[in-house]
Amino acid sequence: QVQLVESGGGLVQAGGSLRLSCVNSGDIISFNDMGWYRQAPGKRREVVAVNPKSGDIVYSGSVKGRVTLSSNNAKNTVQLQMNNLTPEDTAVYYCYGREWNDERGWRDYWGQGTQVTVSS
Repeated sequence: QVQLVESGGGLVQAGGSLRLSCVNSGDIISFNDMGWYRQAPGKRREVVAVNPKSGDIVYSGSVKGRVTLSSNNAKNTVQLQMNNLTPEDTAVYYCYGREWNDERGWRDYWGQGTQVTVSS
């Protein structure tokens, strides 16, 4: 069973930095994609950054240049370094993994979320 566990969230002042980490504490599988999404109050969940198995890391336009994603999809670990944070970055951040299975097709996995709050 896959269990994605995030850490590193918290309260930071505008202009500050945070580093989020995520590990799979359950059965290790080979993810095709790993990354981070976030959901602010009253808003839909949105992508922050995703590292696909083949291809370049994709960053949301709202974070590009301020955020760096690193991951080892085979080892099921992913980190998100966030710099120059603004109050608009306040959200619950979710670790994400996507697996392809020949029998079941695509399957998405989510962590429980970690709160990031940026004060002005």
